[in-house]
Amino acid sequence: MSEIIKNRYDFVLFFDVQDGNPNGDPDAGNLPRMDAETGYGLVTDVCLKRKVRNFVHLVKEAQRPYDIFVKEKAVLNNLIAEAHATEEVKAQKKPAEKIESARQWMCANYYDIRTFGAVMSTGENAGQVRGPVQLTFSRSVDPIIATEHSITRMAVTTEADAEKQQGDNRTMGRKYTVPYALYRAHGFISPHLANQTGFTEEDLELFWQALRNMFDHDHSAARGLMGTRKLFIFKHDSALGNASAQQLFEMVENPKLKDPEKPARAFSDYENIEVVGDLPKGVTVS
Repeated sequence: MSEIIKNRYDFVLFFDVQDGNPNGDPDAGNLPRMDAETGYGLVTDVCLKRKVRNFVHLVKEAQRPYDIFVKEKAVLNNLIAEAHATEEVKAQKKPAEKIESARQWMCANYYDIRTFGAVMSTGENAGQVRGPVQLTFSRSVDPIIATEHSITRMAVTTEADAEKQQGDNRTMGRKYTVPYALYRAHGFISPHLANQTGFTEEDLELFWQALRNMFDHDHSAARGLMGTRKLFIFKHDSALGNASAQQLFEMVENPKLKDPEKPARAFSDYENIEVVGDLPKGVTVS
């Protein structure tokens, strides 16, 4: 493994969706998430973390030390029990030492734990981990409109359903899409927490790769056409940082529509996104 990161990072991610539902809300009939007061679209941090996990799982083929803890059909307590079954954990005499040893083993073997953190006290206790990489909810640059579509399946599920329809055998449903929306997310990376989880420079490069490419391996009819459009990475010369995250984020202004009279239907409808102003001393951007 490479060295643990020593610099603080803040970043701004822009991604868009065309004719898709970027993050449906199961408590609202799977409607695209929205700020009810303003109409701006929302995408949860959990949604983006899931895509990062899936990308890493695909690229590294679930091989340790890049295995994924929170993945489809995983039984988390079984994975925690595996840590407690290792010789290094069983060799510890005190309960607190066993927990710490198990925590270290889990961080060393699971990429998403040493990146995002995890609660591992649900079974055999492996403690809790606060990850060095944190993401905010994403918010759309402009208010969104959710379009509802009726869809038809030319089949039914059971014989009883077929009898009710007297052989017509159709199933009606609903599908929600956003015609177009550009979203903005903010993120933070702490070298102090990276030192606790073992998050390395190699892990960091993999994370940047995931943010740039995660949508290309997550296509579905429901999500439409999604993709990363811009990623601004602010690197500090120090571990504590050389400027506040808010100051840096404000230097990345939301893009304006080229024609304010028309709704956006493509990324090209916006003017260029760029960093405005002089960077604080000790901060670089890429």
